[in-house]
Amino acid sequence: MTDATAPPTETPVPRELGTVYVTGGSSGLGAALVEAVTAAGGKPVVLDRVPPSAEVPHAVVDLADSAAAADAVERLAVEVGPPDAVVTAAGTDACGPLAEISVEHWERVVRVNLLGTVAVVRAALPFLEQRRGTVVTVASTLGLKGVSDATAYCASKFGVRGFSQALAAELAGRVGVTCLVPGGMRTAFFDGRPEQYKPGPDADLADPRATAAAAVTALRQPVGVEIREMLVAASGESSWP
Repeated sequence: MTDATAPPTETPVPRELGTVYVTGGSSGLGAALVEAVTAAGGKPVVLDRVPPSAEVPHAVVDLADSAAAADAVERLAVEVGPPDAVVTAAGTDACGPLAEISVEHWERVVRVNLLGTVAVVRAALPFLEQRRGTVVTVASTLGLKGVSDATAYCASKFGVRGFSQALAAELAGRVGVTCLVPGGMRTAFFDGRPEQYKPGPDADLADPRATAAAAVTALRQPVGVEIREMLVAASGESSWP
């Protein structure tokens, strides 16, 4: 009988990143992830509405269209190789009181942030299971705490966190699942908003490169070990706790 309390005989080996599909990889956190994956020896592949500035394989796709997102994954798997990991960094927002946001605008946030995440992960699962790969979903501190005038974003990010927890239970021992929970970052995400919904001049925002580095840490965990959830935020993050 094996002694369950005996120390391990081998040192855990961080996994190689391999091919990492990154949604929203053309800007913001996604672009920082492309840089971080490349620096760590991985091969990033981008899915986004616009081509990335980096010279990396990509598919131009609107992640609000679940069928198109799934088709893009399957096409990229043939053209550039199947994924060893997926990071779902694509995101959008619709700020304002619920009664003042159009149905189309509100629902697009959920389609991109939640349903787009699900569509890409679902399409990638057969490849990830073959490789015992990893999924890193991207939620938000507003997936932990609801705030006024952010009903669409909060609903979508609470959904991503719940999806991630259920997926981790479903795929235990087959595919690793990490839910990354970022606070506000210094990206173009806030551009184009009304002034009252932009961070103030003294807002403490994280560098997206730091958040991307945390995601790479999750991706590099040895097979059989997972960081199930990680919150990464600037020290002065106002939306958490």
